[in-house]
Amino acid sequence: MRLAGPLRIVALVITVAVTWIIVSILLGGLGFPRIQQLFTSQENSVTAEPRARKYKCGLPQPCPEEHLAFRMVSGAANVIGPKICLEDRMLMSSVKDNVGRGLNIALVNGVNGDLIEARAFDMWAGDVNDLLKFIRPLHEGTLVFVASYDDPATKMNEETRKLFSDLGSKNVKDLAFRDSWVFVGAKGVQNKSPFEQHVKNSKHTNKYEGWPEALEMEGCIPRRPAAS
Repeated sequence: MRLAGPLRIVALVITVAVTWIIVSILLGGLGFPRIQQLFTSQENSVTAEPRARKYKCGLPQPCPEEHLAFRMVSGAANVIGPKICLEDRMLMSSVKDNVGRGLNIALVNGVNGDLIEARAFDMWAGDVNDLLKFIRPLHEGTLVFVASYDDPATKMNEETRKLFSDLGSKNVKDLAFRDSWVFVGAKGVQNKSPFEQHVKNSKHTNKYEGWPEALEMEGCIPRRPAAS
């Protein structure tokens, strides 16, 4: 009676060992490759497609030498604030807490790409003189990045429109209540800027209720040569 317990344990161990040997032989010879495939991750069995490389500010292609990479997005309705990125540096955004209703403007040194100043101007309830004081004294070659948010034009007067026109804008003369507008200009330009987009506020074409779609623009801006 005393040997019954140990004998049962020995019998159990032998049974488990024999079963393991049989299963190992069957899986190794017949079933293992298929079972292995089931447990092999897709990443190991299928070559992953290479991700598209992104360059500064998320551009799909790098900018030429002596050019500044930029990407900007206007505000969406009165909910999502605008963004202005230059050379992989976010100059203005909701995360940085430096955007607001109206015109969001970043002034940049056209030679080295350094940010000079960034401010938001309320064009619905603010004082347009604050904006005029900001853009009147610009130095030659200063880059001006502008992104609208909500309403960019209610407080605009003729002097404001002329100043932006002198910076290279061709659409500012038509800018109106709740239009979407993105623009890059410069002090002292001779021609109209190639970096400008404008969408009118129209109940027939608006993407949002009361507002047009947000605008997105990217590109490469030539650096201004340093003064000799």
